[in-house]
Formats: sequence, structure tokens, C-alpha cells
Amino acid sequence: MTRFTGFALGVDQEEWCARLRTLAAERLRPLAEKGEPGRVNRPLLAALGEEGLLGRVFTSGALELCLLRESLAYGCTEAETALALQGLGAYPVLRSGSDAQRERWLPGVRAGRTVAAFALSEPGAGSDAGALALEAVPEGGGGGRGGARGGGPGGGRGWRLSGEKCWISNAPEADFYTVFARTGEGPGAKGVSAFLVPADRPGLSGEALDMLSPHPIGALAFDGVLVGPADLLGEPGRGFKVAMDTLNLFRPSVGAFAVGMARAALDATVAHTAARTAFGGVLGDLQAVAHRVAEMATRTEAARLLVYAAAEAYDADARSPQVPRRAAMAKLLATETAQYVVDHAVQLHGAAALRRGHLLEHLYREVRAPRIYEGASEVQRTIIAKELYREAREMHETGEARAMREVGEA
Repeated sequence: MTRFTGFALGVDQEEWCARLRTLAAERLRPLAEKGEPGRVNRPLLAALGEEGLLGRVFTSGALELCLLRESLAYGCTEAETALALQGLGAYPVLRSGSDAQRERWLPGVRAGRTVAAFALSEPGAGSDAGALALEAVPEGGGGGRGGARGGGPGGGRGWRLSGEKCWISNAPEADFYTVFARTGEGPGAKGVSAFLVPADRPGLSGEALDMLSPHPIGALAFDGVLVGPADLLGEPGRGFKVAMDTLNLFRPSVGAFAVGMARAALDATVAHTAARTAFGGVLGDLQAVAHRVAEMATRTEAARLLVYAAAEAYDADARSPQVPRRAAMAKLLATETAQYVVDHAVQLHGAAALRRGHLLEHLYREVRAPRIYEGASEVQRTIIAKELYREAREMHETGEARAMREVGEA
């Protein structure tokens, strides 16, 4: 696909997005409407697999992932969310898993047969991922840090997982979970490891939570769940990096999901205010209405461009120190903007927008959660500020070092 340059998409990209919006509206939305709220919609996942979209999550760059999520969100938020959750749960397997793990699990994920989940949050550790309490206790008593000998699946060192996870999308119906647990190699984030835990592993149980979101969200309980070296994703004590690598890719595309919802709400509002008669004309003739729509459009466009810029920065150099800041900015602005746009769209539509089944009633429920998950807006602001001050300190230290060199040479 043609690279994004100069803040404008190429013709092929625009055509691809248009085809995705049509697909979402004509094939995926009817499947979504037949699904049961709070349950995994497996026919919808199968359709995403048949269309090759799940596989594309694992071969796309950040920008293409954003275009995919934005376009699906415009036409069917449930399809977008189902696709994104497969990517979020399975991307750590792609990036950090063993050949055996990838061969065992990823074909089913791409086909929409196998449901993945990303299990990071806990009852007492949501945005503060470094405060995880789920314990990975060495199996067998002794053997040093990172596990003990014997007992673990796959042989070698093993651990027993004990604790809880909460607010986990696709739980408790997922077929496997990417789980982050404290193995204790160091304090805070330095002592966290990532594991691939099949849902049928003895000692693992879960329950569904009754949430505002239409997609499944649940809690998981780990009662001495045995895991071993064959279940590790990456190295012991490096799980926080596995999580952050995933979130740095997906955060701009959370913004793209929000932009897709904002654009759908904006287009519906333009159509409504251009046709609805009131006070001797149409609503759009009223300056207060026209100016509000103009503000909605401007904020949506600004969010869209920032999301694309963050994705392009990731594609150019995923390890650049600017990537976390750009990803945080994109998610922050896009999700806050979508909330603003959908809220004002509801206001301009009036009571009809609050009726069950109305597009804006649906978007009004969907738009709230992205400001919380994958790092709440407050966390994104913290990341942005931290990166700005880090750069300022580095520039100051560089300037001081240069001045000292100049003094020494004089």
C-alpha cells in the first residue's frame, strides 16, 4: 500500500477505506446485530477471518492498522472491536512468542476460530501496570529467581500463577490469554513476565462482568495455575516490555477507532441538520448550529491527522524515543475529540438520538470506554509530560557538556 505522506492519503488508500466501510455496513453489521451483547460473536470473527482482515492485523504497519480500524468503526463498531481484540491478545505471541506458540495459536486467530485476550489489568492495578499483583511463584521450592526446576508445562522451570485479573476484554470466553504476572526479577515493572495461558489450563476460571460495552468483558481467577518455560512470551522479567511494545502499536489505532466513530457521528449530523426544518428553515441555517458542526469537523480532522502522524512515526522507527509520546498524544486527542463530537451530535439530533437502536445512541455508549482502556486520558497526559521533560533534561545536559568542553579547549 502506498505510504502516507504530507498528511494526505493516496488514491489506493482512499479506495481501500471506502471498500472497508461498505463491507462493514453490508456484511459485518448484520452479523453484529445478530450477536448477543456481552458475548464473543464467533460468526462475526469468522467473517473477519474470511475477508482476510484478521490476518492483515499481523502484517500491517501502524498506519494501515489505523486505516483498517477507522474504516471498520465507521460502519460497524462491533467488527472493529472484535478485530482489535484479536490483535491485542495475539500480537505479543507474534512478536515475542516461540515458533511453537506461533504455529499453535496464530493460524486460528487469523481465521477467526481462536479467540485471544490481553490480560493486563487487575482489580488494584489498572493504569499503573507496574503495580501488578498477580504472582508467579516458583514451582518446586527453590531454584532462584524466575522459577524453579520441574513441573512446568514443557519441562524445566515452572511457576504457579495466583491472583486475579479484571476488566479483561473477551474474558471469560477467550481460548487463550496473554497474561502478565510478577516473577520478581526486580522491583516494579522490572519483575513482570508475560505468559501465554490456554483457557483450559487447570486452576483458571472466569466470570463475565455486566458492562456498558456490548463486547465481552470479564474477570479471571488464577488458583495455582501452572505455567512453564514453554508458556513464556519473551524472557523472564521482560514482560513489561512485551506489554509496552503492544500498546505503543495499538494506542494510535485506538485513536483511529475513535476517529471512525467521530466521523460517523459528524456525517450523520451534517445530513440531519441539512434536512431537518425548524424556525422557518433548516437547522444548518442557524449560525449556532452551523458553527458547532464546523467545530466538530475541525476537531475530527485534527484528531485524524495526529493519529496518522503517530502511526507514520511508528512505521518509520518503532524504537524511536518519540513514539510513546506521539502514540499518547494521538490516543488522547482522538478519544477526547470523539466524546465531544458524539455528545454534540446527540444534542443536535435531539431526543431521537437517545432511542434504542439509533446510530448515535449506539455511539454514545461505545465512545466512553476508549478514554479509559489502554491507558486512561490522564495516563496519556502523564506520558506526554514525562517525555517532554526528559527531552528538556537531555538538551540541558548536552548543552552543559558542550559548554564544559568549550571551557576546557579555551
